Formats: sequence, structure tokens, C-alpha cells
Amino acid sequence: MTTFIEVDYQFPAGIDARRQAQAIAIGQTAGSWDARFQHREAQLRGHLGEVIAIAELAAGRHQATVRFPAANVDGRLGSLLTMIFGKYSLAGPAKVMAIRLPERFGQAPRFGLGGIRERLGVHEQRPLVMAIFKPALGLTAADHAAILAEVAVAGLDIIKDDEILPDLPMAATLARWEACAPVIEARRDQTGRDLLYAVNLSGDAQQVQMLALQLVAAGANALLLNVLAYGFPVLEALAADPDIDVPIFTHPALAGAWCGAPDYGFAYGALLGTLMACGGADAVLYPAHYGSLPFAAADEWAIVAALRARGVAPVPSAGVHPGMVGRILDDYGTEVILNAGTGIMDHPQGAASGVLAFHEAIERWQDAAPRTLEDLPAGPLRAAVEKWGQG
Repeated sequence: MTTFIEVDYQFPAGIDARRQAQAIAIGQTAGSWDARFQHREAQLRGHLGEVIAIAELAAGRHQATVRFPAANVDGRLGSLLTMIFGKYSLAGPAKVMAIRLPERFGQAPRFGLGGIRERLGVHEQRPLVMAIFKPALGLTAADHAAILAEVAVAGLDIIKDDEILPDLPMAATLARWEACAPVIEARRDQTGRDLLYAVNLSGDAQQVQMLALQLVAAGANALLLNVLAYGFPVLEALAADPDIDVPIFTHPALAGAWCGAPDYGFAYGALLGTLMACGGADAVLYPAHYGSLPFAAADEWAIVAALRARGVAPVPSAGVHPGMVGRILDDYGTEVILNAGTGIMDHPQGAASGVLAFHEAIERWQDAAPRTLEDLPAGPLRAAVEKWGQG
């Protein structure tokens, strides 16, 4: 196993990339020392970073690769982030483009896509179908149960809270699970297959951990965490807790603030791919470039590559609807979770038909059947394509 961590930093035109990279290599590691420590120079040098490559890019940009000793960090993401970009993030334009870590660095996912399939009993070669409770706010726990009952009978695999919904009195988190649990049990009795409900966690760090434990003790079978709002250490703690033995889905809320600027922050692949996968996430949501948010395909594929390297489930999201299923599966194959909010809940024939439209689109892709509107028979998929198009 490698004993180094390598990070690619990109600098805009006009920045002395070698000088800045050298500042990172020294300033983010052991720093400098005077004559008092000359007798320990060999030991201190073992903690220094090293600039190992400088590459010229288009438009005068440069990329520098810095190699850090893995022994400088404790194997957790907090110390990693502090080392590779902590103080230096305040020093001017620079963006972390990629992070290469030792193979077993961080918290491994407990389930990943394979484990989620096992929990669901879905062994056939098809993508999983996931929905989001909508509207995001203003529903009671009973409303959640009624929505779930409608989509459960249509063959939904996973449902999640909207990430905006915290533990509010009108629909308290535990109450939402308790209202939905009988629906999930009934579906399991009817089909022999589970249905995962990723319940959204909120509160301070201690409350998040306690709520997760309470939910799992009450039978909850999946959790949702807004990692960038609550912190990577919270994700790591949840994933490492032996009593939280359920898949953890992570949401990309705030990722644009971390990644959106061209010359600052992190590349999406490093943040939503590498760091999420090394923090213990089992499934990671991120914008699909086909969808409703402006997102580059290159960023999407960088995320997917990093997730699949650790067995984590990719969950392309944001504006996904049945008409774009064939296009997504052309790119992803079947090892993916298709996540839709309005693309299921706002189907013109009802939410259950939204789920059926996804399954119909999957079957047509598997059969290599034509996808154009004129080739679709009357039914849920055709109604969806008439409303949203084909992506």
C-alpha cells in the first residue's frame, strides 16, 4: 500500500504554479525549522511534502501535483482536508482537482451498491428506482405514509426525504418513520422484497448520531445525510458505528459553494467522488448532466469513477424523469440508482404511474426497443414523455 497522498492543484494564468505548489508542499506539512532542530532534520524532512509534477494546460493555466506523506494525517477526512488545503485555501486562486489516497484510506462503505441490492433482494440486472417525497415541506407524517403506499405497490425500490426537511414538529423524523414502517412491512409481506426509506438526519453532531441510533432501533432501514452541511466527521462516525447497520445515502447540498468557482475550492470529482467514497457513504447523490441543473458531463464521470472504485452506488439526480432513462442507461449500464422527485411524484397519471413509467423505460432499454414518442404504446411511459420529453 502506498504511503503517500497525491493532490493535483490547478492554478489560473498569471500564477507561478511551481512557487505556489512549493508553498503548499512545505507550508501544509512540516514547514521550516532553525538550528535548534538540525539534529532532527532527517525526521522532519520525512514529513515534508514534495512537488512531483508541473503541467502546462490551455490558456496559460498550470496543474501541479504535490505528494504528501500519509503519516502526516490520522486516516480521517478532517485532518486530510486541513493538510491538503487548510490554511492555503486562503492564499489566493487554486483549485483541488484530484486526490489520490492509499487504497484503504478512510472509512470503507459498509454496503455500497452491492449491499443495497442484497438488502432489497434485487439480484436481476436492472438499475434501482428511487423517489423523493414531494412536496418537500408542509406534509404530515401521515401524508408521507399515504404517498409511500401509492408508490410502494408500483415497485419502487427506495424513497428518501427531501434534504430540505429537518426534524420539524409537523412531521418529526421518528414520526415519519413510524408512519411509513407499516407500509414497508406490508410491501415486504406481499412481494418478499424490502423497500428502503432513507430518512433525513438533522441536528447538531451529537443529535445527528443519537437520532440515527433511535431510527435504526425503531427499524429504519436507510439514512440520508447532507454531508457538506453537517461535516465529513459526522458521516465517518455514522458509517463506523456498528449499531447503525443500514445504508447511508449522502446528498450534495452546498457542493456548488465548494466547487462552483473556476479557480477556487474543489473539483466535483474530488469532493462528491473521492471524499464521499472515503467517508463511508454507501450511495452518493449528485446532479446528472442530463437534468435540471447546469452540470458538466466530465464532472459527472469523474464522480462516478471515484465512487465505483470503492463500490459506492452512483445516484444521478436533479431533473431525472422517465424519458431520459434510456440515455442514462446507455452511459451507466445497470449499476446505478435512478433518483427522481417530480419525475415520479408529478406524473400526469399519479405517482404510482411515475414509478411504472421508470420500469417501463428500463424494460424497453433492456429489450433494445425504440424510444421515440411515436413508438411508445399508451401508458405511463408515453404519458411521461408527452409531459417531459426524452431528455
